[in-house]
Formats: sequence, C-alpha cells, structure tokens
Amino acid sequence: MSKKKFSKQHEWASVEGDVATIGITKHAAEMLGDVVFVELPEKGKNVKKEGQAGVVESTKAASDIYTPITGEITETNQSIIDDPGAVNKDPEGNAWFFKIKIKNKSELDELMSKADYDKFAKENPN
Repeated sequence: MSKKKFSKQHEWASVEGDVATIGITKHAAEMLGDVVFVELPEKGKNVKKEGQAGVVESTKAASDIYTPITGEITETNQSIIDDPGAVNKDPEGNAWFFKIKIKNKSELDELMSKADYDKFAKENPN
C-alpha cells in the first residue's frame, strides 16, 4: 500500500509504480455535502498539474476537480458516476476519481503529507 500525498486543492494521490490514483479528500467531500453528480476525464486525455480534470456536483455547489500531477488518464472510476453518493461514503478509498500515468514524479515532492494536509485543511476550512 502506498502513502497518500495531498494537494492544496483538496485532492489526494496514491502512487504505485508510475501510476497515481487520484481522488478528493474527506475534508472536500464534507465541504461539498451530498454529492449528486460526477464528471470524469476521458481515458487517454493528457492533463497538466493543477489543471481541471473533472467536476463534482453536490446539493450545495459544483466544484472543479484538479489533477495534482501531470500525466495521462489511464482509468476512471465508473462506480462513482453510477453512484455519486459513494464519494461521501469513502472519498479517500473506493470512491477514487481516476488513475494517471505519471509524467514527472518530481511533482509528487510538491504535495503534502497527511499530517501537513490536515494542518492546512484546519487552517483553511473553505
């Protein structure tokens, strides 16, 4: 099991080899409220670090999903499109958004540890 790294946009990345699984944090899911719709990027799409890669809508608001690293989308999680509410139940586990083939592993060094992210989220509640 790999360690998760976190972005200031409230996404997480779990890396295995040259592929990262990306999702939104529990904090982000709680801020959104009940998720009712998820739009994910197409497989094969190239995305840039901090670029918009999808949309998540809740009963409160719509929010863009950003990718914390640059690469190519290799897989998307169809289960959260079919059941968007799963994002609220397990945002940092089975409700991942997409997998990306990492183009530049050094970008991972710019992401936060869980402890640093928890501190950031507490200091920046929105």
